[in-house]
Amino acid sequence: MRKVAVVGAGKIGSTVVDLLVGSGAYEVLVLDRSPEALGGLNPRSRAEIQALAIDEVEALTRALAGRFAVVNCAPYHLTTTVARAAKAAGAHYLDLTEDVASSRVVRELAATADTAFIPQCGLAPGFITIAAWDLAKHFDELHDVRLRVGALPRYPSNALNYNLTWSTDGVINEYCEPCEAVVNGRLREVPALEECEEFALDGVTYEAFNTSGGLGTLCATLDGRVRNLNYKTIRYPGHAAIMKALLNDLNLRNRRDVLKDILEKAVPATLQDVVIVFVTVSGMKDGRLMQETYVNRIYSQIVTGETRSAIQVTTAGSICAVLDLLSDGRLPQSGFIRQEDIGLDDFLANRFGRFYAPEDYAALRAAAE
Repeated sequence: MRKVAVVGAGKIGSTVVDLLVGSGAYEVLVLDRSPEALGGLNPRSRAEIQALAIDEVEALTRALAGRFAVVNCAPYHLTTTVARAAKAAGAHYLDLTEDVASSRVVRELAATADTAFIPQCGLAPGFITIAAWDLAKHFDELHDVRLRVGALPRYPSNALNYNLTWSTDGVINEYCEPCEAVVNGRLREVPALEECEEFALDGVTYEAFNTSGGLGTLCATLDGRVRNLNYKTIRYPGHAAIMKALLNDLNLRNRRDVLKDILEKAVPATLQDVVIVFVTVSGMKDGRLMQETYVNRIYSQIVTGETRSAIQVTTAGSICAVLDLLSDGRLPQSGFIRQEDIGLDDFLANRFGRFYAPEDYAALRAAAE
């Protein structure tokens, strides 16, 4: 069995542990500074646990020694610390971060690494990039690439039309930081929470607005090759306006700890959620203006005997699938690996990637061929 370390025992980390241990292919060490978080892991898990201050690079490096890979599920502000420790320990590195600045540091570390560094392996960035790149390759000339993703409560019951389903720090960060986009052929930064649009899907109305980090490296990959490229987060209507009031009018973007405390004490969590993945690509194909779309919904479900939210299943499933592909030698074994380097067919055929496979996917691919 491959020896791997999972850093962070929160909502996503605990699901990663269950998937990896349940597969029987990995021997897992779980590291977290909180004994309470470690104690909350699935009691049926056979993972080794260790309480450790993971913001201390030297101590973390020692704990990671001898591991094939490090799966970083810690908060985004610890990304660079864990990446440096993984490099020092000589382990492959994977993470879930949507933080643009941290991902740039990871890319710099990868430039001189003997192991693979694969950041942004979650839902968005992560799978959404893999799906968009697969569609983009079908076109001779790209015009517009639109990526939309949302993790939503199935039964919203407050003015925000929202429940906490993953990292509060991560949500606030993506609502505050600048967003990358290609606009009229030019790479630009656009403000978060702006350019709000409404659309309907199967009779349900949603809004979507700019958020940071969801494109991963796709902007750089398609720069000069696409007319418009953007990523927006899906919510129910009215959510963006309230968040703009909190962040801008009340200046809570500069008091993120206060906003986090408010949200976690006032907005309940839920396991009854749905993840919506919506990618649309248009351009020229065989001399005709064409459009292709990938749409999928993933719901909360029972995984290894535990009810897991849709965002847990999709995020954990994605990073575990990438780890599997790396372990099987289907990805480069050193340097910086983009999500665009991962084949959609390989991903969906994987035992962990199957959470994303729509029921009609096999039929659609067969028809296309």
